[in-house]
Amino acid sequence: MSEKKFRLGEILLQAGVISAEQLSQAVKIAAQNNIRLGEAVVKLGFATEEAIAIAVSKLLGVPYASRENKILSPEKGQNLEKVVEERYARDNLLLPLFLEDQMLAVAMAEPDNVMVLDNLRLMTGYEIQPFISTKAQILKTIDDFYGSSGSIIDKVMEAKDDGDGDQSAGEVDMGEGRVDLDKMVAEAKGAQVVSLVNAILKQAISEKASDIHVERYDERVVLRFRIHGVLYERTPPSKDAFLAVISRIKILTKLDIAERRLPQDGAFSLKVQNRLIDMRVSICPTVYGEKVVMRVLDKGAVNLNIDARGFDPKQKDDFMKAANSPHGLIFLTGPTGSGKTTTLYTILNTINTPDINLMTIEDPVEFKLEGINQVQVRAGINLTFAAALRSFLRQDPDVILVGEVRDQETAQTCLRAALTGHLVLSTLHTNSALESVVRLADMGIEPFMLASSLRLVAAQRLVRTLCMACREAYKPDGEEVDNCVKESMLFPAPDPNQLVFYRAKGCDKCHKTGYTGRMAIYEVYYITRGLRDAIYKHARDIAEISHAAQQEGFWNLRASGWRKCIEGTTSVEEMMSVTVGE
Repeated sequence: MSEKKFRLGEILLQAGVISAEQLSQAVKIAAQNNIRLGEAVVKLGFATEEAIAIAVSKLLGVPYASRENKILSPEKGQNLEKVVEERYARDNLLLPLFLEDQMLAVAMAEPDNVMVLDNLRLMTGYEIQPFISTKAQILKTIDDFYGSSGSIIDKVMEAKDDGDGDQSAGEVDMGEGRVDLDKMVAEAKGAQVVSLVNAILKQAISEKASDIHVERYDERVVLRFRIHGVLYERTPPSKDAFLAVISRIKILTKLDIAERRLPQDGAFSLKVQNRLIDMRVSICPTVYGEKVVMRVLDKGAVNLNIDARGFDPKQKDDFMKAANSPHGLIFLTGPTGSGKTTTLYTILNTINTPDINLMTIEDPVEFKLEGINQVQVRAGINLTFAAALRSFLRQDPDVILVGEVRDQETAQTCLRAALTGHLVLSTLHTNSALESVVRLADMGIEPFMLASSLRLVAAQRLVRTLCMACREAYKPDGEEVDNCVKESMLFPAPDPNQLVFYRAKGCDKCHKTGYTGRMAIYEVYYITRGLRDAIYKHARDIAEISHAAQQEGFWNLRASGWRKCIEGTTSVEEMMSVTVGE
């Protein structure tokens, strides 16, 4: 293969994998989200990783290695794990396959990376024969070959136990007494603690955790990862290492290492497998010591393509109609962690063109988006939602996103912006979409103003998606059938004799959980003339507004949930757990 770096877009076009229009869209998404073109193509659903790799293989003459064709399988007995160390393999997304004379065969996600190829030659002393494979297959095979990612922390803990390091970190002063700060810093910067914290972070990211919890109790330390909305315990640091681990996290976050009595918040970034991960850190003092929660913000894992949001076709059309309105209000409701920010970012991303001035005020700014002016709330200097919004109105905006409407002042300012020719998107904490109308009326917004300015209200929840490798089909009982027929709001109603649901079972692929991700379910109400009249006449009567919505053919969260159960993408148990009270 030529060492000249290939242009992936040209290859995919030439191979007929994507169209010119799809390439243009993927290039835009890649630039906006600071990800590679191949990742953007996959995220947009234009092609699979495998299709991209095969196209590159055929046009450039680079052999294709996969688990299916048995080539992506390191030769046993050649000590390949010593020729290429695990850390180097993971960091550069490559895998040694076999040795032949003075040639080392290596599977790579980027076989054109000249720097890595040169480093491999120098590091191993062999000529390198690159094979191309997908990132996912390489990482999975690395786990199998070097040891599973779930054992990263165990390996570090074993290494620590085998050493003769100083264990005095276990002498934790749980009160407010004096602490040897120099000793604390030295322990936090020690190789064992650095390796342990790095292992925790890497394992959490590899398992796609959204949050990392580190906490201490009287007799033990607990480490938990939140994966797809559920907390799972993992191998924790020892009691001896607990204080040093907390101190290490404080050093990374540039927090006061000596302060253990007050809550502290901060952030840091780390690079894992060639992508930048942001970590948002909260430290809270408890009676047993400080508890740390780290929110994992992996921008590369966020798909801002509207087709990936899980909308029903009618819901998508309604969202797009509202998003392309020249002015008005769009409100999204749901509890914390239900994906509201991602949905709003997706809408902004969809309408983000050079001829539109987009501005946001957020608390906090979750992800930085190209082409959008984002502002962080700073209450300490009176930069509130309302204050920023008033400033935005002098910035010639077309579209404004307000992170949350929490008070009457912000609500009134949003309304004023909408009535003066701006499209305003925001969120409210209500249980259902239509309750947002009542909440805004209670905040002092006149019903006739609400009716004329609202374009769309929606609510969403996240449900776990069933593992397709092990989900188990079953015929629902009479009660489930009756509830589905009545609550799915489908016309015609589903045939009870044809209904098949699926339940979670658990396998190695889904780590025995039965689920492999999450998706959103929605209730979406585009403000039609009928709904506008109901809001004008009955702004504080949720029953009247709901009746009008049904008459207009809209459906609620529970109905959306039943439809996902009929599709087989989630379980009835999971759907019911997130739509309680709907």
